[in-house]
Amino acid sequence: MKQTYAIIGLGRFGGALLETLVANGQDVLGIDINEENVNDYRDIATQVVIADAQEDDVLRKLDIGSFDHVVIAIGHNMQASILATINAKDLGAKNVIAKAENKIHLRVLTKIGADLVVQPEREMGERVGRKLLAPNMLNFIELSDEYSMAEVQVVNPQFAGKTISELNIHKKFGLNVIAVRHEGEVLVAPKASYRIHDKDILSVVGPKDMVDDFDQMTNN
Repeated sequence: MKQTYAIIGLGRFGGALLETLVANGQDVLGIDINEENVNDYRDIATQVVIADAQEDDVLRKLDIGSFDHVVIAIGHNMQASILATINAKDLGAKNVIAKAENKIHLRVLTKIGADLVVQPEREMGERVGRKLLAPNMLNFIELSDEYSMAEVQVVNPQFAGKTISELNIHKKFGLNVIAVRHEGEVLVAPKASYRIHDKDILSVVGPKDMVDDFDQMTNN
């Protein structure tokens, strides 16, 4: 479904986000105080403007409250990030997503009302670390402090040839298998009778520690 996005801060993170959203057919307004950054996206975004998001009058004129999503992607200027977040919330933005540089920044953004706070560098570092420690875990998404979703490739010969029911994944690990990728084809919500093949990729969701244990089991 097509939605509207405003991205404040067109550095590496904001710029990459803008390009991804536009490539997927979304309407995107790009905002940055730096003219050079704005010029980089004039031929890509739906609209780009040179503006200081620390000024609430500026965001009011841009009708920032009318956007479905507002992303505060300002880099190292913590003050600008915080003020832009406050202004967006005060002007009625429905969903404000803010980028944090560190834990203190994250706590402040959360306290002033950001709907979601992300730390791209930290999250990427954790993902790379997990990939190094668990090479068969192809993807990992933290759903909360306790739960996660992961794509795990089966390389343990003891798993191949057995059904989901026979492996009793839910009882042993507390995990739900929500999808299976086999030779490029994806089976969503597989039945308990599905027979697992070597190199199948299982999408599982459940407690973080159980996801890690399951990955170890499929890797041995």
